[in-house]
Amino acid sequence: MYPLMHRFKLTLEYDGTPFAGFQRQENAPSVQEHVEMAITAFTGLPTTLFVAGRTDAGVHAKGQVAHVDIPLSIDAKTMERATNSHLIPLPISVLKAELVCHDFHARFDAVERQYTYRIINRRPPLTFERHRAWHVPYPLNVDAMEEAAQYLLGNQDFSTFRTVHCQAKSPIRTLDVLTVERQDEMILIHTAARSFLHHQVRNMVGSLVWVGRGKWKPSDLEAALKACDRKAGGPTAPAEGLYFMKVRYNE
Repeated sequence: MYPLMHRFKLTLEYDGTPFAGFQRQENAPSVQEHVEMAITAFTGLPTTLFVAGRTDAGVHAKGQVAHVDIPLSIDAKTMERATNSHLIPLPISVLKAELVCHDFHARFDAVERQYTYRIINRRPPLTFERHRAWHVPYPLNVDAMEEAAQYLLGNQDFSTFRTVHCQAKSPIRTLDVLTVERQDEMILIHTAARSFLHHQVRNMVGSLVWVGRGKWKPSDLEAALKACDRKAGGPTAPAEGLYFMKVRYNE
């Protein structure tokens, strides 16, 4: 007979390069599989992780959130340290473990998800940033990209920016934040919303890069949005530049 279940909220950081995404896969390594295995290694019990937002193959996370139920009386610090000890040498880390109430849900209680997309805008190939950013070797007009980004804010039909494989029932989403900034050779695109469609961020970034190159005017992005057709949008940006940054919850 197990004692009362304890629910832990885990804040995770990971390099998505060697994984086929967050979600457990039958024939490929996943972040979920390895975290569950790490927890099972010290509890001796089967474990299921519930996550705030599943990430695709190659996508990174600096503030992913998941929750797990453990029928053992352990404190949060022990949970954090024990899990991390069994994750070595994988590029996954539990940044923080917290005991939470039993009705907390990492996915359904989230009120905002924040992503950042990193572009290295220079001619020379990447070395240290390889697999950590999208290398764009031609000049990009960040002011034009920022102007275009404003057309995507608010409650809109984002059919143009979701993959044909997206399983969401509705293409309507409310985009709260979409900004573009340059830091020397790096361009950062920040976005936030309660939820996103499959590939929505990467497809928006691909279209913004078309604007930055001069292939589109900023107003062309508005026209693409209103077309409500994936074929009207720009390319899908590579997964390696995308970072799941943070999940916000109500107090």
